[in-house]
Amino acid sequence: MSFKIGTRGSPLALAQAHMTAAALKQAHGWRDGDIEIIIIHTTGDKVQDRALAEIGGKALWTKELDAALMDGRIDIGVHSMKDVETLLKDGIVLAAMLPRADVRERLIGASSIASLPQGARVGTSSPRRAAQLKAKRPDIQTEILRGNVATRLAKVESGAIDATLLAAAGLDRLGQSVGSLIELDEMLPASAQGAVGITARDGDAETLARIAAINHHPTFDCVMLERGFLAALGGTCHSPVAALAVLEGEGVTFRAQILAEDGSEVQEGGFNAALHEAPERVRDLAAELLGRAGPSLRALFTA
Repeated sequence: MSFKIGTRGSPLALAQAHMTAAALKQAHGWRDGDIEIIIIHTTGDKVQDRALAEIGGKALWTKELDAALMDGRIDIGVHSMKDVETLLKDGIVLAAMLPRADVRERLIGASSIASLPQGARVGTSSPRRAAQLKAKRPDIQTEILRGNVATRLAKVESGAIDATLLAAAGLDRLGQSVGSLIELDEMLPASAQGAVGITARDGDAETLARIAAINHHPTFDCVMLERGFLAALGGTCHSPVAALAVLEGEGVTFRAQILAEDGSEVQEGGFNAALHEAPERVRDLAAELLGRAGPSLRALFTA
């Protein structure tokens, strides 16, 4: 048997594929030879000089992996969940998630957002991060910065930019203990940040059963609520959104923000609810925030 795991070729993507392989070996008693990791080159990896939203959005990370799934070259695809489109391609299902890692950001180049120099140039390809920074520091200049973690760190090191923000989870998975942690009260993360997701073919019962054995249900439940919030908003890659669900006992605490691209308006809210009530509460919160938003902010989601 050779169970084929599809992944992008970046160091972080490969680390996450190996995490998935290790979980499958532990769950099923498989050996190294039972699993094959197959690198799929994606458009998102090839085009590095423009924002994702300008060249096709999150599908640039997933469409080649989806195609490999559908034609049988791989059995599963492994993804950073925040890169997975809210609506999956027909025939593809989100089958499992690994335990979520740290959801916070790390600021590289300064000890805090407040300590960034006046007019600092901060590199990021995330509309959410850019909007959150500008909401706190309107003087900050944001520039498009894409590429793998090493590329982004090198830009700060060389002085090409003053600072950047990276997900703590990705840095931790690469063994990089750099930068300063930004607490959640200061910067709420992207929906699904810190989670690794596994996609499979709909109806592939054997594969789905194998993957079910490594699904971390608390992570899955929280991330699906956050993705439900995005779906209820109707946003795109252009739309700055933050959302975080945290299980507490039998219930869930949910917090979310929508922001104008320049940070000039921020609408936020949240709730505590029983888990079975949360999907409806998520939809209500999306409607509430859109209802409060000014015309230009609302247009980012309802156009």
